[in-house]
Amino acid sequence: MRTVIFDLDGTLADTGADLIAAANGCFGEIGAGPQLDPVADKSTAFRGGRAMLRLGFERLDEADVDAAVEAQYPRLLELYGENIDTHTVLYPGVAAAIAALRDEGYAVAICTNKPSGLAETLMTRLRARDWFGALVGADTLPVRKPDPAPYFEAVRLAGGDPTRSLLVGDTVTDRETARAAGVPSVLVTFGPEGAGVADLAPEALLPHYDELGGVVRGLIG
Repeated sequence: MRTVIFDLDGTLADTGADLIAAANGCFGEIGAGPQLDPVADKSTAFRGGRAMLRLGFERLDEADVDAAVEAQYPRLLELYGENIDTHTVLYPGVAAAIAALRDEGYAVAICTNKPSGLAETLMTRLRARDWFGALVGADTLPVRKPDPAPYFEAVRLAGGDPTRSLLVGDTVTDRETARAAGVPSVLVTFGPEGAGVADLAPEALLPHYDELGGVVRGLIG
C-alpha cells in the first residue's frame, strides 16, 4: 500500500507557542523570567525541548548548560503536558488533505521526535488521532529520527509498503531521515524555516496542504 508518513511539530500542527510557554515556565520557576520569544525562537522550539532549554540557559550564561538542561527537561515535559493544546492548531488544509489521501487508498501515519505519550495526547486533543493508522514517537524505539528505523516502523504499523512511501516534514532532520530510508521527502514551506527548506534539496516543497495530493501522486503514484 502506498504510504505517506508525516512529522508532527511544524508539519501537521503549529505547536511553537505551547512549547515555548513550557520552556519559559521552567525559567520562571528558577527565577530567571522568560528567555524565549514565541515568534523569534519558534524554529528552536521545533528542534525539541532540550534545544529550547539550551538556548535559554546560554542566554543566561549558565556555567554548566548541559547539566542545567537535563535538570529542567523533566519539568518542561510536565509543564508542556499540562498545557499541550492551549495555542496549538493544525495547519490550514490538513484535515481535508489527509481525508483525500485516505479516500484514494493511501496509508497515513505519524513519525515524530516528540515523546509518544505527548504526541498521542496532542493528536487526540486536536481530534485528529484517528485519521492516522499509526504514531511512532521519540521513545517508541531505542532510536529516533534521523535514524530511519522509526520511519520504517511507522510504515509497517500503518500496513504500508516502504518502497512506495514518502515523508512529509519541515526540518533537516526529516530530510536526513528520508535520505537514510531511501525515500522521497516533501518539506513544507509554511513551517518555522519557511522557504529556506529549499536549500535542503528535498524531492518536493509543499506551500499549502491543498497541493499535497498532487505532490504525493507525482512522487509515489
